[in-house]
Amino acid sequence: MDTSESSTEPQEKDPSSVASRRSGWRRWAMDTRPLRRPAYRRLWSSTIVTAVGSQLTAVAVPKQIYDITGSSAWVGAASLAGLLPLVVFALWGGAIADSMDRRKLLLITNSGIAVTSVLFWLQAVTGLESVTALMVLLAVQQAFWGLNAPARNASIARLVPADELPAASALGSTVMQTGQVVGPLLAGALIPVIGLAELYLIDALALCVTLWAVVRLPALPPLAGATVTTKRRAGVREIAEGFRYIALHKVLLLSFLADVVAMVLGMPRALFPQLASQTYASYGEGLALGLLFAAIPIGAVAGGLFSGTFSRARRHGWMVIGAVVAWGAAITGFGLSGSLWLAVMFLALAGVADMVSMVFRGAILLSAASDEMRGRMQGVFTVVVAGGPRLADVLHGTAGSAFGARTATVGGGLLVVVVMLGLAAALPALRRYRV
Repeated sequence: MDTSESSTEPQEKDPSSVASRRSGWRRWAMDTRPLRRPAYRRLWSSTIVTAVGSQLTAVAVPKQIYDITGSSAWVGAASLAGLLPLVVFALWGGAIADSMDRRKLLLITNSGIAVTSVLFWLQAVTGLESVTALMVLLAVQQAFWGLNAPARNASIARLVPADELPAASALGSTVMQTGQVVGPLLAGALIPVIGLAELYLIDALALCVTLWAVVRLPALPPLAGATVTTKRRAGVREIAEGFRYIALHKVLLLSFLADVVAMVLGMPRALFPQLASQTYASYGEGLALGLLFAAIPIGAVAGGLFSGTFSRARRHGWMVIGAVVAWGAAITGFGLSGSLWLAVMFLALAGVADMVSMVFRGAILLSAASDEMRGRMQGVFTVVVAGGPRLADVLHGTAGSAFGARTATVGGGLLVVVVMLGLAAALPALRRYRV
């Protein structure tokens, strides 16, 4: 990585040598070297706050819609209402992130997300009880999030050196997965005590902390000269250039396809309620459902905490291939499990594999793409990460109704293994990629 892409702030003299000196259990513990970089530490610290705060709103919105309508169909419709703007604005946001100062874009979009959280609070505290208002606010919030995520993720490669990208990716992914565990639990505990409106307010206040952290980041303008930069646009043509760039760089294309294969074919969360009520009913349906939903994020967090070896891996392509195959094998084991505790163990192992895949796919996107394309790559990444599980819900829900939940789960897991190994054999770019 060119040194001109790193932060202008003072950095540790040679922290990269720390990884090779670690011994014993410390070789397995999470590599925290990126946190020695002040700019990255600020960005990461802001992620800690938003990872939990955003989950409060993610729980409050469907709960409020269900309280108003008494219909799960409306809850599902709200999820789709947020997906379309997320997809559109993530793609556009990636092009914008490549054409302007990413720090400035983060300030604008974080402010927009904070304002929508305040509006969520106002509609709740005034007793508006309008599903339409909630869906409009959700769409606006997801649009801002779509603009924000590519700039945030693309900035990481400017804040840490190339050899620390896997560690930085592990740190960020672990925080986000922890938020998915802690946030809903905290929301469930707080709703009976303080009510829904205050959850929105807490999220808005948390976003103020995020804004403070972003303000203190260094400027992150495009690396090209000012003459070129002023001619840059962020329109349909620039978005199309991003897709052409992916098509021309097979390792990037395959990193996206790996996630699509794993999530669309092998994410069985739509079948969790059916499995909890049928296969694992003897354990208590509520307990079984909660454990099934929590197992993958818990496994991912555990994988992140013991990700110290990631920084020493050089064959990033093989790490992605192995992780996706391991995910498929674990999902297959989950589908075959008659015991709830065995099922939870396999889902937790799937979570570990998912963390490995996330870390190295993220590192590949940041290292294999040029800086002028990183925003657009992260925009596509955001769409794939958000859209894949939703497509999986449709696919697995349909297959579960037709063939049974366990058959659909096992079939999906096996398909992941077969398709991923087939892609790796047919297209060598990913397995040959190393740093």
